[in-house]
Amino acid sequence: MTEDELRLEVCRVGASLFARSYVHGTTGNISARLDDGFLITAADACLGTLQPERLAKVDAAGRPLDSARPSKTLALHRRIYEADREAGCVIHTHSSHLVRLSLAASGPSEDLLPPITPYFVMKVGHVPLIGYHRPGHPEVADRVAEAIAVARTRGAPIRAVMLARLGPNVWHDTPSEACAVLEELEETARLWLETQPRPLPLTEAQIDELREQFGAHW
Repeated sequence: MTEDELRLEVCRVGASLFARSYVHGTTGNISARLDDGFLITAADACLGTLQPERLAKVDAAGRPLDSARPSKTLALHRRIYEADREAGCVIHTHSSHLVRLSLAASGPSEDLLPPITPYFVMKVGHVPLIGYHRPGHPEVADRVAEAIAVARTRGAPIRAVMLARLGPNVWHDTPSEACAVLEELEETARLWLETQPRPLPLTEAQIDELREQFGAHW
């Protein structure tokens, strides 16, 4: 995908997320890896009205290459790219079911949600809950990088984390693939919150079958 195509794709995904209320106002941000740096939505940009030429471009060290001011979460995005060399796009939203779920949590944990559906296991995987820090706090990047490293050591690499009281960060090869991870994660949170009594998780035998048949990382 060329840089121009990637700019258009970031804007398309942003508009789709905004239209479906995954973000509101000027919340949320999207970045994408380039050969010579990164694209990221500008500070205080509305994902519903992104324009390709107004995305901020930075070099590999995070230094601006144009006049657009990058989102304050640039440091976190860069750490995710450093920690996961296969990540091509990072999306952060304030998805309401996920934020609501984090409000009820007592503290950081290795799993925000249990494995209640096969597609959650296959498409998302483990989602560590990162304790609350103010938006843009540099320590968040350290906590997320640690979670990525721990997951890799366990043999179950992650592609999402949940920032308590703020929202999820998800990543994948392309904007559309990262968006699909986010959609599955938010839908699983909705099911978990709205199903009473709470559903039982998949059994270890059922998860093993997903590993064997589809290469699920859990």
